[in-house]
Amino acid sequence: MWNVLERTRGLREGLRELPDRVRVSTQLGRQSGLLWSLTRPGLVELAKVFTSASQNPSKIYRVHARNSPTKPALIWRDRTITWAELDDRIDRLSAGLARRGIGRKQSVVLMMKNRPEHIELGAAAARGGAAAVSVSWRSTAKELTYLLNHSGARAIVTEPELLHVVEEASPELSSTLLANVFVVGSEGVRSSKVVAAPLDALLQEPEPAADAGGDDDAAVVVYTSGTTGKPKGAVRKFPKDTMQAAMRFINETPMRVDDVHLVACPLYHSTAFGFLSLSHLLGASVVLMDEFKPEPFLALVERYAVTTTAVVPTMLHRVMELPEETRIRYDARSLRVVFAGGAPLPGPLAIDFMNAFGDILYNFYGATETGLVTLGKPEDLRAAPGTIGRAVPGNDVRLLDDDKREVPAGEVGELYVKNKLLVAGYHKDEEATRSSMVDGYFSVGDLARRDRDGRYFIEGRKRDMVISGGVNVYPAEIEGVLEQHPDVGEVAVVGVPDREWGERVRAFVVPRAGATIDAGALKSFARERLAGPKVPRDFVVLDALPRNPTGKVLKRELRERAV
Repeated sequence: MWNVLERTRGLREGLRELPDRVRVSTQLGRQSGLLWSLTRPGLVELAKVFTSASQNPSKIYRVHARNSPTKPALIWRDRTITWAELDDRIDRLSAGLARRGIGRKQSVVLMMKNRPEHIELGAAAARGGAAAVSVSWRSTAKELTYLLNHSGARAIVTEPELLHVVEEASPELSSTLLANVFVVGSEGVRSSKVVAAPLDALLQEPEPAADAGGDDDAAVVVYTSGTTGKPKGAVRKFPKDTMQAAMRFINETPMRVDDVHLVACPLYHSTAFGFLSLSHLLGASVVLMDEFKPEPFLALVERYAVTTTAVVPTMLHRVMELPEETRIRYDARSLRVVFAGGAPLPGPLAIDFMNAFGDILYNFYGATETGLVTLGKPEDLRAAPGTIGRAVPGNDVRLLDDDKREVPAGEVGELYVKNKLLVAGYHKDEEATRSSMVDGYFSVGDLARRDRDGRYFIEGRKRDMVISGGVNVYPAEIEGVLEQHPDVGEVAVVGVPDREWGERVRAFVVPRAGATIDAGALKSFARERLAGPKVPRDFVVLDALPRNPTGKVLKRELRERAV
């Protein structure tokens, strides 16, 4: 009886939401060109996706394989993989994983640089109801041991040159895992500690069994960067509303079916995975960059007439640091959209980039745990430098004080969000999941304010807030001011212990190329623009800010640094 009531309630909710679903889908179809690109086979396959209880990313590959089988789906180095070839490889890899016991509710770890197998294996795991766990290829043996054991992985796929990390970790790994070590692009590797089979062996498996479904269990597990303590595994499922939430975001952008998207961030990072998924949802072609370097980035844009890409602000900074004669050597006029996120985007950097490349920069805010929450369009970035934009439709954002009450416009509160893309929780960490939630809203600990026009501004991490003489000081505000100084390239502000004030403000500054930092002049510059407690007492000049592999500044290291 209860099941009948639940199904009836679900049907009523679905009918109630139907007009909005149709509107969003129609807008996307017309605006992106998807509607005009669909053939009958593609339309039939797409209908199956929309009516399915699960909308994991592996389904979209089937749609485009039927719709445009010969169109390039992936381009890597000098290799092109069509949609039909990609879907076939996903099927065969999924069958191979399943026959080794890696199927429903199991997980496989992927540790490799950007290459097609990363995407193929992620979709292959999802197609069989398994979870793909992406980890940094820079992981040490100690870090990898924790990630493999905490995720409960039954297999790992890596590159031959990274196998030594698995070997070093092997004494603390299970025999089940060590029996399922695979390497890409190799004949296989055998050592005294690890026997690694070539990944291509999985492609030799027979066709998948008829009951190879189970994709309602599919998930992607992304471990947070762990700038404080052990990383947490955010578990992303793919319920029926996933596609709708993705379409809402795309409708706020100029993304199109005929795009060529360049993946410049590492694929273990949510930015790369998220925007690759959005591009592949539309059927766009994707170019994979092994590892970001500024001049090769521009060379790829020119070579493939790239139209969209997603980067972290550090990458924009490095592009703008190139000599102007180097930048203009490459034709980047094909670029229509550059998404920036993953870390604060300084207002001056955004303006400099748009002055050089045009008003094509979109600043987004989101997190592994929340998906995409806000979007700042070029006009927002010019009108209100430093903004992360307005909430994307489908996101309910609240800024709460320490008593969990909403703060008024202009005041700072902890940012909580509710949407259809919230993660299912943290793997094996119910307490962390509970402590991040308030009435169904999720927070990753960011502080923000909202102006009267509905634009949001990140003021830093809650744990990074400085309390000096009883006054709350938000590092992002100070950083935004100092970044306006012509001699400052990058800056990070932290609080350090002070006997009189409790904490005092310290600024770590990286000068622009060819400039030198005069601490006295910089302090005067800050005094003219900031209230007394916000003016840094100390200025420390560095050649570079310490960052993790995804570009976030490691403020813990700065606080611990002796001067």
